[in-house]
Amino acid sequence: MKKTILVLGLFMLAFLMVTSVYARCNVNYTRTACKGQEAISYKKCGGDQSCSKLRNTDNVQECWQLAIKSCNNSRLNITKFKVITATYGGAQLIGGYDNLGNPDPNGTNFCGKQRPDLNQCM
Repeated sequence: MKKTILVLGLFMLAFLMVTSVYARCNVNYTRTACKGQEAISYKKCGGDQSCSKLRNTDNVQECWQLAIKSCNNSRLNITKFKVITATYGGAQLIGGYDNLGNPDPNGTNFCGKQRPDLNQCM
């Protein structure tokens, strides 16, 4: 019994050591679809307008870069706009834009409305 508890304890310690090497980067996606394109636009979030994806990253800069990259929109006639926010190790990251895409030094959105790949619905 003591041996079993010791082995389980060692496994838990090893797990904690491995998972603590990487902090969690949580990227949250909220899409605004072009008119009539909601089903396709929201498909990447399982049909929901918003979702989060956890990523293991080495540092806050990697998480920040993931959030910026998540603003990219190749589906110009499907997704009108994105609001991308992120946390690293539980701390909110600053993206520089408000939820409408206007510049805001304290804004948590990473996507500015002036991006040429957003607001292009026809």
